[in-house]
Amino acid sequence: MDTQALAQRFNGILSDLGLECLGVEFIPSHGQSTLRVYLDLLDKGDDQEDAPRREVGIEDCESASRELSALLDVEDPIPGHYVLEVSSPGLDRPLFTAAQFAKVGEQEVKLLLRVPLDGRRRLRGRLVAVDGELIKLEADGKVFEFEHAMVESARVVPDWVALGYAPQPKRGGGTAPSRAPK
Repeated sequence: MDTQALAQRFNGILSDLGLECLGVEFIPSHGQSTLRVYLDLLDKGDDQEDAPRREVGIEDCESASRELSALLDVEDPIPGHYVLEVSSPGLDRPLFTAAQFAKVGEQEVKLLLRVPLDGRRRLRGRLVAVDGELIKLEADGKVFEFEHAMVESARVVPDWVALGYAPQPKRGGGTAPSRAPK
């Protein structure tokens, strides 16, 4: 199954809802497979810098799920039984295209390559640059360059401290004293 073609087909339906399909994952299973569709708001190019950006909500996912289910029922592009999951990309958003890599700037990403590069298939590091389909990633003090076609899967690594979900490092470098049992 061509998930990129399916994502393009979904975009035709989702644009009417003000949404776009970032990508599609198909997870086969013996019992019941999963078709996972990641949504984002359609970038209309008229964002105002002072206005907060709305995120994909549960209502968006419900509307998209109804529309995509109807399309899948009529066109039936996937044989067998499967569950449709419609989701926002979340903090650890998956990256399906080189353009999506470019949008996340110099954030940290983790990825799995289709074939080893310098003996490694798994990389985690900071994006240095994206030039067309060429991606440059700094990992472990070395810059890796590869074409997007080599990427099997990729995700943004959330900065939990910057997001306020992890404790800030303590000042002074000391540790809190532990309590002795009574």
